[in-house]
Amino acid sequence: MEQYKQEFIEFMVESEVLKFGEFTLKSGRKSPFFMNAGAYVTGTQLRRLGEYYAKAIHDNYGLDFDVLFGPAYKGIPLSVATTMAISELYGKDIRYCSNRKEAKDHGDTGILLGSKLKDGDRVVIIEDVTTSGKSIEETFPIIKAQANVEVKGLMVSLNRMERGKGDKSALEEVKELYGFPTAAIVSMADVVEHLYNRECQGKVVIDDVLKAAIDAYYVQYGAK
Repeated sequence: MEQYKQEFIEFMVESEVLKFGEFTLKSGRKSPFFMNAGAYVTGTQLRRLGEYYAKAIHDNYGLDFDVLFGPAYKGIPLSVATTMAISELYGKDIRYCSNRKEAKDHGDTGILLGSKLKDGDRVVIIEDVTTSGKSIEETFPIIKAQANVEVKGLMVSLNRMERGKGDKSALEEVKELYGFPTAAIVSMADVVEHLYNRECQGKVVIDDVLKAAIDAYYVQYGAK
């Protein structure tokens, strides 16, 4: 596993973005882990987060694209931080764009924040995590309605590796439904591999008991 992926896993735990215990998800599933990207709140955290996203986008999609689109609301700071990191790390200027939940009818009007989308733009979509594909279902039509653009792919921070609406993961379902590639900085398999019986911040995060709970969760809800 690449060094930046190992660092990112520990960064999620240190930032209390990735937590372990017992959580009830929106879907009603009882999960032994929970991720909340809203817990990235400091300038240092956002700078580092942007760098991890930038490296993963570079590895998966290269830098031959024009716009980074972050769906409202959590995608807004992600797109800003990551375009800054791409500029800093690779010297490439990418435009950022996000949608508003409601169109603005005065001043900077319209449904978009940041850059406008133009015909021929190549777009990478950036999100925190995709569990059902619902946000893509909402934002993909918005993107396509603005201009004739090509979506190069979707990048999320964590692949939860559980079933979406069918037997496949939400990321696989998005890929099949919309026809563009999907990727994550890390998967839960990467997280377990890196943290199992290993100390992070002075304590073992995933011990035998938690590992058994995670394994049981994937027996029940894991994607095929």
